[in-house]
Amino acid sequence: MKTQVAIIGAGPAGLLLGQLLANSGIDNVVLEQRSADYVLGRIRAGVLEQVTVDLLGEAGVDERMLSEGLRHDGIELCFDDRLHRIDLYALTGKRVMVYGQTEVTRDLMDARAQSKLPTVYEADDVSVHGFDGHTPSVRYRKNGLDHELRCDFIAGCDGFHGVCRASVPAQAIALYEKVYPFGWLGLLADVPPVNPELIYVNHARGFALCSQRSRTRSRYYLQCSLEDRVEQWSDAAFWDELGRRLPAGTAARLATGPSLEKSIAPLRSFVAEPLRFGRLFLAGDAGHIVPPTGAKGLNLAATDVGYLWQGLTEFYRGNPAGIDHYSARALARIWKAERFSWWMTSLMHRFDDAGGFGQKIQAAELNYLFGSQAAMTALAENYVGLPMV
Repeated sequence: MKTQVAIIGAGPAGLLLGQLLANSGIDNVVLEQRSADYVLGRIRAGVLEQVTVDLLGEAGVDERMLSEGLRHDGIELCFDDRLHRIDLYALTGKRVMVYGQTEVTRDLMDARAQSKLPTVYEADDVSVHGFDGHTPSVRYRKNGLDHELRCDFIAGCDGFHGVCRASVPAQAIALYEKVYPFGWLGLLADVPPVNPELIYVNHARGFALCSQRSRTRSRYYLQCSLEDRVEQWSDAAFWDELGRRLPAGTAARLATGPSLEKSIAPLRSFVAEPLRFGRLFLAGDAGHIVPPTGAKGLNLAATDVGYLWQGLTEFYRGNPAGIDHYSARALARIWKAERFSWWMTSLMHRFDDAGGFGQKIQAAELNYLFGSQAAMTALAENYVGLPMV
């Protein structure tokens, strides 16, 4: 079998790239190790930058998002039991869209199926070959049979633990990483959100986030120890701890209910450089990870895909140099988002080793932020998303 672009990974990055390429007349095949149901079952981000919204529009998969998504003009930061609103729209003229990653993935899956574009789920033993030459290929097993997919390019959208980055020679890639000494315990429940906009909480007991997926479904997070296990946290214990970290008036409005899902995620910052190796490209979590505090993970994956789609489109329209700038363009934006995500994480979380001095500095930073139009504008500009350049 042969195609122009082999895409490894059927998460939102791989599926968005496939749809954009197909709309530009570029053949592609998507390979995914897991089943479609497993991919849809992953509970992830829900805040979309305008750049991501625009790319979904380019792909022709924005109808349900525009109908059901929630446009947010601001966010709330809570400190010293007081809410401080950051008016994103007033400061930047831009909004964010609250629409779950699961729904983005579902829309992309449906569009790909309707377009009859080839997707291979449950592809085992995927391996990439020849990407340092002119005839790359992808080999895999499906239903006990061996297959080879020959292609012009390979797009590695297969996540942090995927095969694509792992196939790059160690001497050809530089890895940068910071691991944080805590995790996020997340709970999803069919209860109305406690607040119309997201609330980021800095509290002596640890960080909390009040997020949402719709007007009837909420997603909440608590900073927790990396030694914690989900089984230690009953629903009642989660709701009780969340209430302790919120201002009394907000906690009084908190609607509780049985969890649909609970999980603990460690936090890390990670970047691989470069993102191109001959005819293999890395995009999304295959090339970088951000702590979720700044709501950048899915959005960075989408802009990676936007840059790669532009480069491949130029290549197939007769400009071979179109792909040469992909890595540099993507990394310039990635490092700015890494900086913002690190800063938000440092600002809002409890660090046990910070000591009294560190806590005073954190308080001073927050108080400066709430009193400075320039500082709030800088936060807002990064939160709504920097432009693709």
